[in-house]
Amino acid sequence: MVSKKTPSRFQPGTRSYTMSRIRGTETSIERQVRSYLFSRGLRFRKNDKRYPGHPDVVLPKWRAMVFVNGCFWHMHQGCAKFSLPKSNVEFWTTKLTRNRLRDQEQGEKLKAMGWRVFTVWECQLDARHAQETLQRLYEAITADGDPNEGVKDEQIERQTARG
Repeated sequence: MVSKKTPSRFQPGTRSYTMSRIRGTETSIERQVRSYLFSRGLRFRKNDKRYPGHPDVVLPKWRAMVFVNGCFWHMHQGCAKFSLPKSNVEFWTTKLTRNRLRDQEQGEKLKAMGWRVFTVWECQLDARHAQETLQRLYEAITADGDPNEGVKDEQIERQTARG
């Protein structure tokens, strides 16, 4: 039996170029979160390499860190923007699972250091949900609380029932 290979959507060499254009920092969703927090008066450091995971936003005054994750690259379960690629499945499964595990480990290290850790997902920043998500993030960051207890990511999860 001859294996049938799925044709690529890209011309040879185009896929490599396309993948090389994907940014690790300064993404539009990171800028959107930072812009909102700055407009609300919060001051922060960005992509601070002194901490595990190089958080996208570090707010020392509030003992809070924000990670802005792309749904695909960080395997956002149950999200329409995440699905495993159909080609080279073993490679992508290993890579994306490793990303997810690393995110969890780094979050635990930061919480052990006394930081509150927040995760904002790409799908939460679409046009319909961005304002609500950013408002909830701001409120969670500025809420009084014990910084050592760590704030759960669910505090900024949008209500799925609201649609």
